[in-house]
Amino acid sequence: MHYDDLLIGPRISDTTILYSYDNKEWEVFIEEWLSLKKGYIELENPGGAGDKGRDVIAYINKVKPNYKWDNYQCKHYIAPIKPSDVWDEFGKVIYYTYIKDFPVPEKYYFVAPKSTGVTLTDLINNPDKLKKELKKNWDNYCKNKITSKTSIELKGKLLTYFNKFDFSIFERVLPKNLIEDYKNHENYNSRFSMKLPSRSEEVTIPEEIQKNELLYTNQLIKSYNTDKVENNFTEIAQFNGIKKYNNHFNRARESFHNTEQLRQFSRDNLGEIYFTKFKKEIYTRVANTVDEEDLNRFNIVKKVEKDAMDATIESNILKSRCEIIDKKGICHHLVNDGELEWVEEDE
Repeated sequence: MHYDDLLIGPRISDTTILYSYDNKEWEVFIEEWLSLKKGYIELENPGGAGDKGRDVIAYINKVKPNYKWDNYQCKHYIAPIKPSDVWDEFGKVIYYTYIKDFPVPEKYYFVAPKSTGVTLTDLINNPDKLKKELKKNWDNYCKNKITSKTSIELKGKLLTYFNKFDFSIFERVLPKNLIEDYKNHENYNSRFSMKLPSRSEEVTIPEEIQKNELLYTNQLIKSYNTDKVENNFTEIAQFNGIKKYNNHFNRARESFHNTEQLRQFSRDNLGEIYFTKFKKEIYTRVANTVDEEDLNRFNIVKKVEKDAMDATIESNILKSRCEIIDKKGICHHLVNDGELEWVEEDE
């Protein structure tokens, strides 16, 4: 997806835009970046589950069968890559070159929006240590993950091949270098000149409960009933004079409507995808808390709201327009959409 150059509002950083890509768009971006590199005669993206660890193939020559090529392993993670994220990728290139499905690449690059973490970087910079650690982790991360057809034991001729394998071929690409190089691409302005309009500061909270609020407000009332044995609320008026519940309920509605405004802002300026991703990020953060076995579900509601407000949103363009109250409101949107539940409906 290439972005329109919106004319007002502060500019979104290049790195934030990289974080916003999905896996497929990340690979497309890497191919575009590689098209600027000298020394490659052709690029190929095998795609799919059967790529054997080859995301983007950059051919140096195509003299068969021992053609020369570099491999670019694309990992679009919101955090720096850890060794446990890629042990199987190391295993794939070793196994598939051992059985001669393809030649050993001249270089094997890991490309990620936050690059590699400290541990993986240290291993890449120390090939002997990388070999030692991969051998140690083979059974847990490679043996049954290289191919679904059979277990790949690191023994016999494969072990001999492994011990002779040149682990210095592995490298990493820094995101800042990606962006700097990409400035020479014809698509740079369409990808990295993105600006968003300011978001309205006015949010209207309807006095009456709206139809699109019925599910999450009903769930809130059910959670209040689990807070004390004597609670048996069926409508808002019954706890209207109880400060503890009334204040929480009003704050929940305020957060819901703020987030609804953010949803409309995203839809109008970016499409639905970024708001959907925002919801997913918050869901991932809070889902385990929702599943805790606490009979007082009101406590769970408050813990989930806090978890959401503490969440750091890095991989989404909306982070420049997102406020803490929006993160809290996402929880109630998730309940409204049936993705979270404070109290089972048959209770």
